Amino acid sequence: MPPAGRIRNFAIIAHIDHGKSTLADRLLERTGTVGVREMRAQVLDAMDLERERGITIKMHAISMAYTAADGETYELNLIDTPGHVDFTYEVSRSMAAAEGVLLVVDAAQGIEAQTLSNLFLALENDLEIIPVINKIDLPNARLDLVTEELVKLLGVVEDEILAVSAKLGTNIDDVLEAIVARVPPPAGDPSRPLRALIFDSQFDKYRGAVPYIRVVDGRVSPGMRIGFFASDATYEVQEVGRLRLGMQPSETLAAGEVGYLVASIKRVADTKVGDTIVDAAARATEPLPGYREVHPMVFAGLYPTEADRYADLRDALEKLGLNDSSLTYEPETSSALGFGFRCGFLGMLHREIVQERLEREFDLDLITTVPNVEYHVYPEHGEMLLIENPSRMPNAGEIGRIEEPFVRGRFILPATYIGGVLKLCEERRGKHVKMEYIDAERVEIEYDLPLAEIITDFFDRLKSATRGYASFDYEFREYR
Repeated sequence: MPPAGRIRNFAIIAHIDHGKSTLADRLLERTGTVGVREMRAQVLDAMDLERERGITIKMHAISMAYTAADGETYELNLIDTPGHVDFTYEVSRSMAAAEGVLLVVDAAQGIEAQTLSNLFLALENDLEIIPVINKIDLPNARLDLVTEELVKLLGVVEDEILAVSAKLGTNIDDVLEAIVARVPPPAGDPSRPLRALIFDSQFDKYRGAVPYIRVVDGRVSPGMRIGFFASDATYEVQEVGRLRLGMQPSETLAAGEVGYLVASIKRVADTKVGDTIVDAAARATEPLPGYREVHPMVFAGLYPTEADRYADLRDALEKLGLNDSSLTYEPETSSALGFGFRCGFLGMLHREIVQERLEREFDLDLITTVPNVEYHVYPEHGEMLLIENPSRMPNAGEIGRIEEPFVRGRFILPATYIGGVLKLCEERRGKHVKMEYIDAERVEIEYDLPLAEIITDFFDRLKSATRGYASFDYEFREYR
């Protein structure tokens, strides 16, 4: 077990399709974590759905041993993250377990909307940022221009920006050396009472709920009794270990380390993501700052096609909710469809992925209702009502005012397509906020838009208006 001074916890963040998972593959290959026979593209993307769509949906954690140029062996804990706007919550969780990030930018595309969102998350978490320009092997790579963009955006000097090709494995050693040199070792005291942050968990039908943890203070070993801040339950630890490609048991996990813990936790609700694990015998008094509660933005009904599979759908949603804490659900009935659940999602892709996972992993056949958003309805008399189902809307005569969710949309696109994007946003009741030129050819536009206007065909219309060259990202602003 390396001392905390030789541990580096880092995440990889980028816009979708800028090569995060390929860079992760090269790091695993270079450190010998994955053998030649086990190697395949997107090796960390374990879900079939991720491999088919070529996107990362869940974050993935893995430990690597790397012997640096100074002759010392370091433990590098990598957390690979999703790039799509709907999965920003997964990214924010991974950052709470890390001290530094690799900010990956495509040499041909440059900085895009999600690059900025993820960068702001990293700055909020006060992380060390290592800028990496990927895909320098492409014939249309604009290395000088993208370097200039990063210098302006981050205020760094050119020498601090790494230029790599993850596909060809060019300059991968420079990335590993930069992680060792620039990411700070984890703070934390192994002699203090145990405090460990649950940053993810999965359900194993033989071993119960298995939390993935980042130990902040103290240490955890088999035989110890642990408790949680969010519940009174206590359990005896049976196994701890590191996350390699599978689970690799070890004797103990100490302050600064990332790994997993098995304690036959029967209740899925006990391993709440963001909760703090403590020593049941010497409880720490202060919990770790968890994650901000995430609020669903898009609502739709999910109903089983066969009425007798309602209980299966309920169990499946509970298990899926264990490692996707942004999914919310409550029972509802429909005269046409019978018993089902009203589910809340972060966006349309999130809804699609949840439905596909339920159908594949739990063998369910589902019907989905039309998606909509949650409105704040203020009656003439009485308290505000939260309405996310149109059938529950009061009579028009009883309503004083209605507020709907607005998001701040950020577009980055070639200047030639400005007209089409402005027209689309005005048609969708948008309010213009600002427009700035990033360089001579590309522009950043910000608009406040009603969420209800962008959850149906907005992305398709945007693609048509810009021939697929625009990148779009949004975050919730307020109800108005």
